[in-house]
Amino acid sequence: MATILIIDDDDAYRDGLAETVHDLGHTPLEARSGKEALELLRAHAMPDCVFLDFRLPDADGLSVLESLRGLTGLQHVPVVMLTAYATSDNTIRAMRLGAYEHLTKPVGRDEIAMLLARILAARSDETVAKPPQAFAEEPPSREPQLLGISESMRDVQKRLGRAASTNSTVLITGETGTGKEVAARVLHRASARADGPFVAVNCAAIPQDLLESELFGHGRGAFTGAHAERRGRFEEAHGGTLFLDEVGDMPLAMQAKLLRVLQEREITPLGTNRTVAVDVRVVAATHRDLPGMVEAGTFRQDLSYRLNVIPLHMPPLRERVADILPLAEHFLVALAGSSDQARKHLSADAQRLLVSFTWPGNVRELANAIERASALAPAALLTREDFAFLFDSGASAAESIPASLIDLPLSDALAQLERALIARALALADGNRAEAARRLCISRQSLYTRLANLGLSDSDA
Repeated sequence: MATILIIDDDDAYRDGLAETVHDLGHTPLEARSGKEALELLRAHAMPDCVFLDFRLPDADGLSVLESLRGLTGLQHVPVVMLTAYATSDNTIRAMRLGAYEHLTKPVGRDEIAMLLARILAARSDETVAKPPQAFAEEPPSREPQLLGISESMRDVQKRLGRAASTNSTVLITGETGTGKEVAARVLHRASARADGPFVAVNCAAIPQDLLESELFGHGRGAFTGAHAERRGRFEEAHGGTLFLDEVGDMPLAMQAKLLRVLQEREITPLGTNRTVAVDVRVVAATHRDLPGMVEAGTFRQDLSYRLNVIPLHMPPLRERVADILPLAEHFLVALAGSSDQARKHLSADAQRLLVSFTWPGNVRELANAIERASALAPAALLTREDFAFLFDSGASAAESIPASLIDLPLSDALAQLERALIARALALADGNRAEAARRLCISRQSLYTRLANLGLSDSDA
C-alpha cells in the first residue's frame, strides 16, 4: 500500500482520482491548492507519489513542484503532472524540472494503475533516478517551438525535457523535414547552456577538404588562402551547444577526428601544434540509417556509440495525423503576424485534404504548402482548390501509397491504414467519438470495438 497525494482544485476530478487510488489499494491524500499541499507536506505527510495539476488557484503547478523539491525527504518523490491543456512548452518544462510523467486529462483507470505499479516497483528497487537540477526559466520565445499534441510527439517532448537536464550527447534521427534542428534548438534553450551559443553546422553542405578547418579552425598559412588564424565551430560553441546536422554524411577520416574530440574534449586547429580545451555539448542529427552504415563500413561504430548516448527520434508527419491541423493553424497565425494581410483560415474540405495527404516532405512541406496557398489564394478562406498543387505531380495511386505500407502483409497494412483513418477522424472531431464515428460512417459502438481491437485509447489514436 502506498500514500498518494493529489493536488487539484477541480473537486470532481480530484475526488474521482482519489477513489481510483483507493480502489487500487492505496491511501489518497487530497489538497485543493499549492499552499494547502505544501502545508500538508510540511506538517506530516510523506507520500510515495504526487499527482500535481498544472493550473491551481494560487500557484503555477511548476512552482509547486520546485517548492516540493526543496522540502526535506521529498527531493526524490515521483511527481506526475496533470493538465487539460498540454503544450510542448509545459511538457518540456515539467520533465526538465524532474517530473516523473506528464499526463493529459482525462486519465483512464488502467493508465493510473499501470503508472503507479511502475513507480512503486521502481521505488521498491531503489531505481528511481535523482530528479534533475532545476534550471532558470526559459525566456519568452521567438525561437522555434517543438509543436505537437500527438502521443508520439508528446513522447519526444518528454524525452527532450529529460535530456535538457543533462550534458550528454544527443543523436536526433528522422526523415528530412521532421524538425530535427528545431528539436536541437529547443533542447539547447531548455538546458543549463541556454545562455551560451548555439552553433549549427551542416556536415553535408561543407566540402570534405574544408570540414576539418570549419570544425576545428586553422592557423595562419595552414593551407593556400589561410591568410589569418580562424576559430572553428567547436571554439565558437564553447559554453553552449554544437549542432552537427547530417552527421551521417561526414567522411570516415573526419569521423575519426570527431571521435577523438568527443573523447578528449579538446581540439587541435589545422596547421598548428596547440590544443584547445572546449566545453561543448554536441547534438548530432541525421536522416540516414546509421546502424546500416556501420554494418556497411561507411560509419564508425565507436563514433556511433559516442553520439547515440541519448537517442531522440522525430516521427514523420504521416504518423502523427493529430498534429497536422494544429501545425497548419500555427503556420497561418505566424504568416499573418509577419505580414500586413489578415489571417487566413482553412475550410472544412481543406482540412480534410490536409489530414489525408501523406506529406513526404513532413512538417517542412506542410509549412511550405500553407505559405504557398496563403500567398496565392484570393479569399481569406482557404479551400481544397487552393491546395491543388499538392497533386500536380501526377503520381499514380500506387505511387501515393506510403512506403511504410508497400512491403507489409495485407493484414498489417490494413491495420495501419485503419489506425490512421481513425486518428484522422478523431483529430477532425477534436476527440469527440460520436462525431468521429459519423465521419467514418460507422456506429459509435463499432468505433469502440475497432479501438479495442487495435489496442488503442482515444489519446493513442
